[in-house]
Amino acid sequence: MDIQTKYLGEIEIDQEKIIQFPEGLPGFIEEKEFVLLHIPDNDIFQTLQSVKTPTLAFIIANPYRFYENYIFDLDESVVQKLQIKKPEDVAVYTIVTVKEPFSKSTLNLKAPLVIHSAHKQGKQYILNLDDYPAKAPLVPPETTKAKGD
Repeated sequence: MDIQTKYLGEIEIDQEKIIQFPEGLPGFIEEKEFVLLHIPDNDIFQTLQSVKTPTLAFIIANPYRFYENYIFDLDESVVQKLQIKKPEDVAVYTIVTVKEPFSKSTLNLKAPLVIHSAHKQGKQYILNLDDYPAKAPLVPPETTKAKGD
């Protein structure tokens, strides 16, 4: 199937790779089908592209590449909806807000994307705790300090 994308032009996708978000995404409840696209020459960031709307795409990243201690618990209702049996079933991503300069870009750790990799079902899960911000810097604050500080 061919789709038009925001960043990569027209591309062919395998329909089996379409991820269903039955509830849509916050602010985009009508958008229920997305596909993960790799950005050429970049193994850190990907695009979550709407299958239906060419102009709707999010830059996403694996939050653990930036924040190794990022941890949260899913509500039992989400575990059941996504049919999660074990942690390995799930891929977690965060939406990146790209800014100029790029070093000022942020990750939304408050609302991770949780995707059951095998079933191709996903949900943006809004955390009900204040441990993580919606605009976390790409470089965690503790890694920006010089040794000895």
